[in-house]
Parts: sequence; structure tokens; C-alpha cells
Amino acid sequence: MATTGQQQGQHQQKQQNKTIEKRKPVFVKVDQLKPGTNGHTLIAKVLSSNMVLQKGRAPSRNLRQTRIAECLVGDETGTILFTARHDQVDLMKPGDTVIFRNAKIDMFKGSMRLAVDKWGRVEVTDNANFVVKGDNNLSFVEYELVSVVDE
Repeated sequence: MATTGQQQGQHQQKQQNKTIEKRKPVFVKVDQLKPGTNGHTLIAKVLSSNMVLQKGRAPSRNLRQTRIAECLVGDETGTILFTARHDQVDLMKPGDTVIFRNAKIDMFKGSMRLAVDKWGRVEVTDNANFVVKGDNNLSFVEYELVSVVDE
């Protein structure tokens, strides 16, 4: 029995010594975003940021103030509205370039919104050298849910 315990201990130690190889992120462009998709990684410039909701004072450090801002972000293929929540609002300054990691597409009143929840990340990065294509705003496209009936 002692040898099996030693073998298990050696096996666990070998597993710990292996480095976990992380998958390289696949960056997408704004015009590739589709309704109901998630897991997107993209680089975009912040064009504007408008506070939509700010309510409540934080009575303690554990409770945070609810803040929501709609930010227009884009790259060389198009633009989309990003819904910034809580601490993300502070990162979204017009003119900055940000990386969205594990972003998803939420639908709001029939149009697409980019969002990053607790499983994703928003980080400010070096300025990108692309010109934003402002005439292709994906949030202006309205989608309608159509049910298909099999006959």
C-alpha cells in the first residue's frame, strides 16, 4: 500500500511540473460580430462615452455603485456600442485603444451591443494605428427573431 501512495504522489508532482499551454487569442474585427455570439477578443478605439445610469452611493467598501455607460467603439471595419459596467466605465475614455477579451454580443431592443461580463476583461493598450470606419455602425442594424415552422 505504501508504494501505491508513493506512486500517486509522484504522479501528482509530475502533473504539477507540466506547464499549462495557453491558447493564443484569435482577434476578430467589428464587422465579424454576429448576434448571440460570445468569446470574442478584439482591439478597438473608444470614440465616445455617455453615462446612462449612475445610482446609489456605496455605503460600504463591499457594495459598489451601479454605473452603466454606452460607449461607441470601433476599428477599421466598423463600430458598435459597448455597454460598460461599473469599473469598466473608468477605462472608456474617448481616444483610447482598448482590448476586449472574452466579449459577448447582447441584444438590446433588437440591436447588437458588445458587453464584457465577469468572465471577460477590458484593458487599455497602446494606441492602434488604424482609422475607424464610422459609417458602418452594427448597433444601428435591427434584428428580428423569426420562428421557423417545419411542415
